[in-house]
Amino acid sequence: MRATPEDVGLSAARLYKIDHLTQGYINDGMLPGTITLVARRGKIVHLSCQGKMDIEADKSMEDDTLFRIYSMSKPVTTTALMMLYEDGRFQLDDPVSRFIPAFRELQVYSADGRHTAPARPMTIRDLLTHTSGLTYGFMNSTPVDAMYRQQGVEQSANLAEMVSKLAGIPLLFSPGSRWSYSVATDVCGHLVELIADTPFDEFLEEQIFAPLGMTDTGFVVPEDKVHRFAANYDRTSDNGMRLIDSPESSPYLQDRGLHSGGGGLVSTIHDYYKFASMLLNQGEHAGTRILGRKTVELMTSNHLPNNGDLTSMGQAVFSETPYDGIGFGLGFSVMLDPATAQILGSPGEFAWGGAASTYFFVDPKEDMLVIFMTQLMPSSSYPIRREMRVLAYQSIID
Repeated sequence: MRATPEDVGLSAARLYKIDHLTQGYINDGMLPGTITLVARRGKIVHLSCQGKMDIEADKSMEDDTLFRIYSMSKPVTTTALMMLYEDGRFQLDDPVSRFIPAFRELQVYSADGRHTAPARPMTIRDLLTHTSGLTYGFMNSTPVDAMYRQQGVEQSANLAEMVSKLAGIPLLFSPGSRWSYSVATDVCGHLVELIADTPFDEFLEEQIFAPLGMTDTGFVVPEDKVHRFAANYDRTSDNGMRLIDSPESSPYLQDRGLHSGGGGLVSTIHDYYKFASMLLNQGEHAGTRILGRKTVELMTSNHLPNNGDLTSMGQAVFSETPYDGIGFGLGFSVMLDPATAQILGSPGEFAWGGAASTYFFVDPKEDMLVIFMTQLMPSSSYPIRREMRVLAYQSIID
């Protein structure tokens, strides 16, 4: 449903500042193209396509363009697992080893090679909050990361193989003691498979995508949609771009076997709007309920110890969100204090982004959501997410 900005307490003139920002990045050759969506009170009031979806093919950005959403897959996977939680299939404090017995033998890394038993078992909540002790191989910051690369964890043939490899690698820390961005959400995807006794990709399609009408979201780009698939770029040292994944030859054109719950989905801005709108509307979108209200409240609450922020959980490593004033829920960052975070926002607003600079945030207090799509890696290239937040919030006039 569409409306004019003023109908929902936003200023059209002020929203135009978003287009001015993104067009500047495009004109300077820093981004290929962008789509921005702003919605409030259940109505889309700003939808702007700019630049190119594929520079080499000279294709303009369209609102049905398909994007690699990478870690914006994580909230989808979390939702899938929490649907099974609502069915009474597990409790958040259940040990992961209840479903993955090989995790009973997990050890915590020690530099002298004398790895030790964790202070307590890894729980399902640890996976959902990235306090599991798992990591990513691309972090390139610890010997455990190196083990992931040596074992090819993130290049596994499927989720079961990935989890099998993880069972033989020590944890970075004892579960619950620190926060570290990780493959934990891929393990959550495997838990969905095990608990539901259904392949992960099929569960997502049957339980989330089809009910919400997310017809363009999945792990593979079908042949008849390749013409809508964006090219992916990498930032160069001179703030330019180089093509790293062409739509015509992309690995996404075939089923790669590893259905990564942490980063494998392709989607459109309209599909992701349906998903984000469901969360904003406390589990329901267009008459279809995916989650209960209390479940969404739990997912978007801060789960870090003593209501602390990410800074309180140890040394900052790569993430898709800042650390100061930001907590973490079950699959999302959660705004605790805008003043500490030094950014416009509301306590309780939740968000996440993807490696190719995609981003979304949902603000229940303002009944507002924003989605930003582009294809530039890494996501840390430019501060456009923070800039986007400021420009979205400054448009509120009621």
